[in-house]
Amino acid sequence: MCIVALELMNTSISQVGATKYTGGLHCDKDALTDMFGWFLQVLLACLAFTCLIAKRFCEPRIRRRSWQIWFYDTSKQGMGAMAIHLANVWLAGQYQGDPCTWYLINFLLDSSMGLLIIFVGIRTCQYLARHKGWEAINFGEYGKPPNVNAWLAQCCLYVGLMVVVKVSITLFMQLDFWENVKNFILSPFNNPKVELAFVMLIIPFFVNMLMFWVTDNFLMYKDPSRRRRDSSEVSLLEKAKVKYKNLRKKKFNSESDVLLSGDDDLIDPE
Repeated sequence: MCIVALELMNTSISQVGATKYTGGLHCDKDALTDMFGWFLQVLLACLAFTCLIAKRFCEPRIRRRSWQIWFYDTSKQGMGAMAIHLANVWLAGQYQGDPCTWYLINFLLDSSMGLLIIFVGIRTCQYLARHKGWEAINFGEYGKPPNVNAWLAQCCLYVGLMVVVKVSITLFMQLDFWENVKNFILSPFNNPKVELAFVMLIIPFFVNMLMFWVTDNFLMYKDPSRRRRDSSEVSLLEKAKVKYKNLRKKKFNSESDVLLSGDDDLIDPE
């Protein structure tokens, strides 16, 4: 599968790279892989991982995942994100023109169209796990006690899903209008270091923060019995509110009847 994916990527790159490039290079060919580029990539990885730690502490204390389950959930996402990132760095250097902008285009497509593919893939695996009894591919569920084999199976599935995402986006990049998009992205920047910082750190940080948060919600296990219990508690609360309002209304009506009868006695003492 990986060999076929690489062949498709190379074919797509050669077709996109055949387009004549009219603008000047803002970033050098090695800008993504020099010392400054690697420094920004490591910094971005640390910030993204910190975001996932913060998300765990934002979970309600009663439902907060243990550190082991949290590691199992986030490590899948980490391996998938690393595979996608390294593929984007490699692909950006294969295209003709500025590698920074090609990297940014790939990254933004991964974060939009790729996120949709990830959602469909995870939900499909969870559906098969429920209806076929394949518990090992039920994302977020590792058994009791947690089984490392289930985690490994889900890691392989998630990385395979990333391969599907990357192949789909590479094929989508064959469309001609991406050259105009690339030239438009280039226009605000004159300094290569500033462009590299925006492409590799600033923009990916905010987009990754949102994407990691959403994807973690896809990957984490949600107890169906707890959801039913929560919904039943909400319905009981609503019923109690309605009953309380009805009692107050009846009490108000009875008090009004007493007052009206007193007024009638004053008007007609006989």
